[in-house]
Amino acid sequence: MKSGMWKVLSLAPALLLAGCKGFWDLPPSTSTTTTTPTTLSSGVFYVLNQTVGQIVAYDISSGTLNKIGAYAITGPTAIAIAPDGNFLYVSTLASGIFVYDIASGGALTVGNGGQAISADPALAMEVDKTGSWLIDAFIPANGEVQLDAIPINSSTGLNASAGVAPPYQTFIASNATVKQMVLSPDADNLFVALGAGGTIVVPFTSGNSNPLGSTAKTINVANSGGSALSVAVDPTNRLFYIGETLANSSANSGGLRVFNYSSLSSGTLTQASGSPIASGGLAPNAILPIASGEYVYVANGQGTTSRGNIAWFPITASGTTYSIASGSTIASGIEPMGLAEDSDDHFVLAVATGGSTSSGNPDLDAYTMSSGALTSAIASTTGTDPVGAVAVAALP
Repeated sequence: MKSGMWKVLSLAPALLLAGCKGFWDLPPSTSTTTTTPTTLSSGVFYVLNQTVGQIVAYDISSGTLNKIGAYAITGPTAIAIAPDGNFLYVSTLASGIFVYDIASGGALTVGNGGQAISADPALAMEVDKTGSWLIDAFIPANGEVQLDAIPINSSTGLNASAGVAPPYQTFIASNATVKQMVLSPDADNLFVALGAGGTIVVPFTSGNSNPLGSTAKTINVANSGGSALSVAVDPTNRLFYIGETLANSSANSGGLRVFNYSSLSSGTLTQASGSPIASGGLAPNAILPIASGEYVYVANGQGTTSRGNIAWFPITASGTTYSIASGSTIASGIEPMGLAEDSDDHFVLAVATGGSTSSGNPDLDAYTMSSGALTSAIASTTGTDPVGAVAVAALP
């Protein structure tokens, strides 16, 4: 896409959230799923199969899905790619974080002699745009979330301070569970979706010895009982997005909240016109603003036995005033959990865990885009079900 037990407690005040327009918007309309042949090709991308313990590398060549390789890893939880495309990081709960060297064709070779570069039980990870920091998030104790900033040798991809505790910050967050993390494109703010704990925004300065700010802004969930499942930032730092359950009260469904990025510096956040808007399903598990910034996609779960969908919404701008409008949806596998845009901007890629069934129906979908609208081009398994595909990441 063109597009870490040391404790320092920081209590962040809740922000006042302005506006409630969109709570009564109807869910997006649903389009018919069709698989249409395509001659388009993609860059390399990687799928994390949690249940079977695999990283699978793919590309698409003239409409055909090609498996580059499959690599065994026990209990993977999250994936991140260095901005130069040379290294891939995969976290595990039991064994820590591993680094892989990426060959020119996308094949992987495990680095550091097959040993973890960090013992952190990371649930989400990001690499900053300088390639100097690997930031991860986990729950060290009930009611807390810890962020570690692991210094990285950008030439080797390895931990530059192996054996030394990395810079970190710990924040109080009631009932927090780490769901998703993203670093803004300007690299100034780190966003972490924390389930019932809402979403925190942590200042980030790559040139500091500890790049993580000591205090965080907290964005509480829109409605009691809701859960922040996903977060994303517009490629040009215009907007940021939060996907929550129960955020659309009229339909008792998931919602997409859209905020002006510039309002982070003020005492009150500003929402885009139309926000919050019904996400198109019960659980907005992943958000993808495409490289052009004109559309945002949301992967919606509909329960553990029903196929989910991918919804798309147009974003319009009038100066510094932004609007989001209802869009449409297309079917995905059961419980879609990850979205990515390939480096050629030809495909939106979606992976699904399969929920409580033996099959994700499918595990991987590749959709082509036309004026924001998606058409199913490839629907595939990513291994012998149940594979539990939980994440997808594309080379830059």
